[in-house]
Amino acid sequence: MAKKKGDSSFWGELLAFDLYKRNQGRLTRQVTIGVLALVVFFGAWTLSQGILSDYKNPWIKVGIPIAISAIGAWVIFRVANFPRFADFLISVEGEMDKVSWSRKAELYRATIVVISTMFFLGAVLLTYDIIWQWFFRLIGFLHEGDAPGDS
Repeated sequence: MAKKKGDSSFWGELLAFDLYKRNQGRLTRQVTIGVLALVVFFGAWTLSQGILSDYKNPWIKVGIPIAISAIGAWVIFRVANFPRFADFLISVEGEMDKVSWSRKAELYRATIVVISTMFFLGAVLLTYDIIWQWFFRLIGFLHEGDAPGDS
């Protein structure tokens, strides 16, 4: 059975040099590549400052994190151009263009509602906690110093 031209495996795409749908989903792909690159590079830096810091040989202490960073950068670049993942990122950017973003005044009102609801629910839970502690002490299930906050 012959393979279709557009059908390719991940490993075949990993070794390719071309860009998939070059001008579509550009911003989303760039942000994705940037975030993944930060994760890889900070991981390599942490490796060099942690486990590899005891080694005196600079080829090990510096070379391994550089190699990991280089390989990680290539894999990240190729993953962002893997057809199925790139199509997903393109569709994400297309859907984000359809989103209607709220104005500043509406954002402030919604934030105030959320924060006030959190404080209200916190007060309700505190009240329930105090009532249940009082009830359990009344029936003798809890003694002084048994409640979690009592010392």
